[in-house]
Amino acid sequence: MRDEPGATAVPLPLPRRRLPRPPGPSRRARPLRFGLPGRRTAVKLLVLGVLAAAFAAQALGALLPHVPLLLAASAGSLAAEGALYRWQRGMVSLFAKSHADVTVRHVLRDLLLVVGLLRLGEQHREGAYAPLVAGLLVFYALHWAIQAVSVLVRRARTLPVVTRNIDASALRLTPAPPVLLRRPGHRLAVFGLPATAGLLVTAATDAPVYGAGGLALSLALALTGLGALLLRLLPGRGPAGEQEVLDWFEAWLTRYRPTVGLYFSGGASSAYQANMWLEPLARLDGRPVIVLRERHMVQRIAATDIPVVCLPKVSTLMRLEHSTLRVLLHPSNSGKTSQVLRIPTIKHAFVNHGESDKLSSCNPYAKAYDEVWVAGPAARERYALAEVGVEDKDVVEIGRPQLDAVRPYAGPPAPGAFTTVLYAPTWEGWDGNPGNTSVVEAGENLVRALLADPDVRLLYKPHPLTGSVDPRARAADLRIRELVRAANRERGGPRPDPSAATALARRAAELDRLTAAGFRSAADQAERMLRQPAPEAGRAAAVRRAEAAWEEAYWASLPEWEHQVVTDARPPLYACFNRADLLISDVSSVISDFLASGKPYAVANTSTLAEDVFRKSFPTVAAATVLTPDASGVAALLEAVRRPERDELAGERAALALRLLGPAEPSSQERFAGAVRNLCEAAVRHRARMAERLATELPVPGPRREPARSSAPSAAPSAAPGPHGHD
Repeated sequence: MRDEPGATAVPLPLPRRRLPRPPGPSRRARPLRFGLPGRRTAVKLLVLGVLAAAFAAQALGALLPHVPLLLAASAGSLAAEGALYRWQRGMVSLFAKSHADVTVRHVLRDLLLVVGLLRLGEQHREGAYAPLVAGLLVFYALHWAIQAVSVLVRRARTLPVVTRNIDASALRLTPAPPVLLRRPGHRLAVFGLPATAGLLVTAATDAPVYGAGGLALSLALALTGLGALLLRLLPGRGPAGEQEVLDWFEAWLTRYRPTVGLYFSGGASSAYQANMWLEPLARLDGRPVIVLRERHMVQRIAATDIPVVCLPKVSTLMRLEHSTLRVLLHPSNSGKTSQVLRIPTIKHAFVNHGESDKLSSCNPYAKAYDEVWVAGPAARERYALAEVGVEDKDVVEIGRPQLDAVRPYAGPPAPGAFTTVLYAPTWEGWDGNPGNTSVVEAGENLVRALLADPDVRLLYKPHPLTGSVDPRARAADLRIRELVRAANRERGGPRPDPSAATALARRAAELDRLTAAGFRSAADQAERMLRQPAPEAGRAAAVRRAEAAWEEAYWASLPEWEHQVVTDARPPLYACFNRADLLISDVSSVISDFLASGKPYAVANTSTLAEDVFRKSFPTVAAATVLTPDASGVAALLEAVRRPERDELAGERAALALRLLGPAEPSSQERFAGAVRNLCEAAVRHRARMAERLATELPVPGPRREPARSSAPSAAPSAAPGPHGHD
């Protein structure tokens, strides 16, 4: 259940019932806490109040009419807009959800200015202001025309196939239009600013020439933008059409001749499930490919030299049936998985994105695949005990090829050095089970106990989905982060040399360059296809070196005494493994992977089960120190880490690692490659049998021959059957 790169998941020994709530007062009965709004909420309320007050004052100034008030309110409204986009970007989506986006606000602002001008015209020169109103209406008409044409351009640039690491120059791809021409709110704000400013000056000076000048500039900008978009719709100026793209894709399949692929469909936060299999897939013999279903996922796949194809439509996906693709690996289940399972010429293996003792690791959906690949014998046993329809003959043990990145145990912390503890809890899950995550019941206690030890350095790496279901988990996570920040303020200490930060920035820039992360903000999918052709030879090795150099520079840029909250994609979970002397986690795939290091680990028991029942229920806990929610065992645990002679679980960890992850020889990568090879051969044999069956069951195409007839009129018709088996 861990949502981290390199996370595992080991199936449950027995089907579990939902654990009962702990005795005592209900959690929902806890008293509510009232108080002043937080700083972020207060700032949002302030921005909202300023905008509302500005519009109200502008309306009052327009209706009176009162020129100074109208000018001041309009200027205040524009200033609030600038502050909103500069410092409060999060509120932009909030306004949009309330149907008060930048377009509505801009139209309202101009409408109030027009009302003010017309009211002034009643007293002075109404005829002089009428052309300004007409010009403003023309500007808005051009704005909607630009929007309509931009939609046509976007549709023309939305290709039925999206790729990475494939030369797509034959599709006549071009850079995307400027971002201002594709975002109506931003475009209206920028193009309409001269008109708004001109109308303000006109209201202040009673001189229509300023409004006319501002409108002329806005109209010129709008006409220029409209012309730039219309040019892209001219014949020969756009990218290839749908059928041309599909023909190009089939031609690429014929040239590349893929043999094994990774199939993935999911949300933005689930990309790690595919990314953890990129390196093992890249090291296979053959011609691998990555098959995606969601367009947004193309850029979320990590740096790789493997060709990436996104096939959003089922009809396009089915073109793989007649390709040379033999095997597809599935790191997760999704609604769209059933669509690709319909292709009979491809064998499918479920490799999962990790194994844990959670029930989700023994999902009955697994029986839909040809084979289920697991790490070690423990997972095989759990599938058998779970009785979800997966036959033992279809379970293949391949180890965990991703764990090559985890360094083995090198001894306790050196005397005088900090003991680095990685607290990596999982998230609360969907079922409300109190044993899913320790964040709510035990997280703060564990962190306080760790921070109280002056020789501990804490790495807190929460699950990315923490708090997405249970708001209590989100609140506890925020409190833990504040505990870490407060501990750093109290501890203090020397900072690294400034050159370390410079080195990190240099390494980050190099890594971004190699991983094509430096797209301009206006780039769309078609432009990214153009900028990501087939990679140069040796790029994958260069990326690995750059990643290793970045990780070293990252840790070197941080004070050795400083606790860290690690939430970004970099550094990955395994890099934290290599820095930690001890892991504290929950029942999740994280502890299975951490066993590869041989280092001590602990599991927080928030399940309400007694410790002996807890250990029997979750095999991954067998070699762990079990911590209670009050964190009373943390001190003894740290002592065992610093003094290995007191570590009584070292032997059990080695035995459990063998059971969960399989033997060290042959290596996991070799077993993985062997499983791919065997399933590919099974696919080839299956295709041969199907082709032979079709050849014997279907008639050979050719011209129909009529049976010979006698020239004598009295001759009886032949009793022999015709060539198609009937008289």
